[in-house]
Amino acid sequence: MKIIYLHSIILLFLLPVVVKADPIDNIMHMLKQGNTQELSNLFSDNVEVTILDADNSLDKTMAIPALDKFFTDNKPKSVRLFHKINSNPNYLFGVVFLNTDKGLYRISLTLSKHDAEMKIVEMRIEIEKTK
Repeated sequence: MKIIYLHSIILLFLLPVVVKADPIDNIMHMLKQGNTQELSNLFSDNVEVTILDADNSLDKTMAIPALDKFFTDNKPKSVRLFHKINSNPNYLFGVVFLNTDKGLYRISLTLSKHDAEMKIVEMRIEIEKTK
């Protein structure tokens, strides 16, 4: 009986190693922390970032300070997954809701596989109009 418990405990410790984390889930964790440095590591070289009602989309070098400002102005409280498409191994799409001290935001993420890893190619932050 003790051997069964021992095997179960070992399996529980190894399970997180076996199950690979989803890129959208990793991004949600970074958004909740407001961690723009880690988030920027996932940006593609040709990323497009649109924050709120900006008429122009930002490239990677301009997006990092703009995201820093956004998270300085809007302290994250929670993140909730709204929608995820992961049927294609080379493409991911997700929509998450970011609850901040200033309100609720809708963040759309498009990821594409680049050099065997998923990179963010488009990120849009908008005010969520419906609740």
